[in-house]
Amino acid sequence: MQPLPKTIESKTRVQYQDCDPFNHLNNAKYIDYAMAARTEQLLDHYGFNTAELAYQQGIGWVAAQTQISYFYPASWLEVLTIETRLLHFSTSSLLMEAIVWDEQKSHTKSVLWVKLVHFDIKNQNSRKHSEAFMNLFSDIHHPISGNPTFEDRVASFKRSNAAM
Repeated sequence: MQPLPKTIESKTRVQYQDCDPFNHLNNAKYIDYAMAARTEQLLDHYGFNTAELAYQQGIGWVAAQTQISYFYPASWLEVLTIETRLLHFSTSSLLMEAIVWDEQKSHTKSVLWVKLVHFDIKNQNSRKHSEAFMNLFSDIHHPISGNPTFEDRVASFKRSNAAM
């Protein structure tokens, strides 16, 4: 059996209705685009259907914290590459990273970290991950070398972008 990819990516095009008056992607929409990409990527690469889990088992994940930094604007009709990975997991939470790039991945548009808490929709409280989830998360977990903080991660992208 082939190992699961730890970093996954997909492309999307910036839509007009998601732009500000300058035809740049609205700041809040970066989060929407990243979360939509991750949802599709989980389905396409791991067969992990979050909608099915919500509807059939009444479980899901809710955002507990988001951290985002913006580097370059994304413009109307621009194609973006969105790369995601699971940085950290525990018995009840996940830390996901999404990097939004230009199509060729030559300029970083933004970096986002989202802490998600496993949630019981029916009972409206957090819950522990099942053994099956923990096994999957172990297989796809891809931490960053040196375990940097979000601020450290942002600084590394700023240095990379400045060098271009």
